[in-house]
Amino acid sequence: MSGDSGLTIDNISMRFELPNGSHVQALKNVSLHLEQGELLSVLGPSGCGKTTLLNIVAGFLAPTEGKIRLNGHTVKGPDAERGMVFQQGALFEWMNVRDNVSFGPRMAGQSANEYKGKVDHLLEVVGLRDFKDKAIYELSGGMQQRVALARCLANDPDVILMDEPLGALDALTREKMQGLVLDLWKETGKTIVLITHSVEEALLLGERLLVMAPRPGRIHREYRLPFAERGVGADLRAVKKSEGYAETREEILGMIWEMEEEIMGRTESAQ
Repeated sequence: MSGDSGLTIDNISMRFELPNGSHVQALKNVSLHLEQGELLSVLGPSGCGKTTLLNIVAGFLAPTEGKIRLNGHTVKGPDAERGMVFQQGALFEWMNVRDNVSFGPRMAGQSANEYKGKVDHLLEVVGLRDFKDKAIYELSGGMQQRVALARCLANDPDVILMDEPLGALDALTREKMQGLVLDLWKETGKTIVLITHSVEEALLLGERLLVMAPRPGRIHREYRLPFAERGVGADLRAVKKSEGYAETREEILGMIWEMEEEIMGRTESAQ
C-alpha cells in the first residue's frame, strides 16, 4: 500500500464506549488507498459506519486503532488540505455568497488581490456569477450547495469529503448537481470521497465504489466503474441507460437489501 502520495486509510477501527458500560464497534479493520484524483463513492445500509469513516478522514474523530495518511503524513486533526461539504451547506447566513466563498482564503491571511480572481472563477464555474451579492437565505437549496462546493474549492484542498451533499435536493436539481460534481472532479483533479444512500448516485459519481457491511462497519465489496468517466459533460440519463449500469445497480441493490434484512432480523431477535 502506497504511503508517499494519495490518501491511505490504514486498518481503521472505531469503538464508541457507552455510558452504561457497553460499547459500539462502528468500524473494524478498514483499509483503502486512493491515488490523487480518484473519485470514490461509499454506500451501505444504515449504521455501517460511512459517516464515521468520513469524519475520521476529516480529522473530526480520532480512530480507536489505525491511522489516516495523506501524501505521506499522518492526519491528526482537521486541516485545510481536507475540505468538507455537508448535507446542509453549513454556510454563514449573515454573509453574502462571495464572502462565504472567500472566507477560507481570508482566514488564511490572503489579500483581496490574491483571492478575488479565484473566487470569481469558482462562482462562474458553479453558475453563481450573477448571485455573488445575494444573501444565503435568498438562495434555493441547490444554489446553497453550489456555494458550499465553491467555498470548499476556494481553500484548494487535496481531498474533498462529501457527506450526503445532494440528499436534500429535488430530483432535477440533484441530477444537475451530480453533473457539476463530475465536471469539477475532471476540471480540478481533486480526490473526492462521497457518502451517499442512493445506489444510482453512487454508480454515477463513483469511479470506485465501496459497499460497506453493517456493524461493525467494514468493506464488503469494491467496484471499479466506467460511469463517472462517461458522465463528464454528458447526459446522465443516457449514462443510466449505458451498458452494465442497470445490471450493476440491481446487483448492489440486492446486496444492500440482504444486509438490511439481516439487520432487521437481528433487531427482532434481540427484542
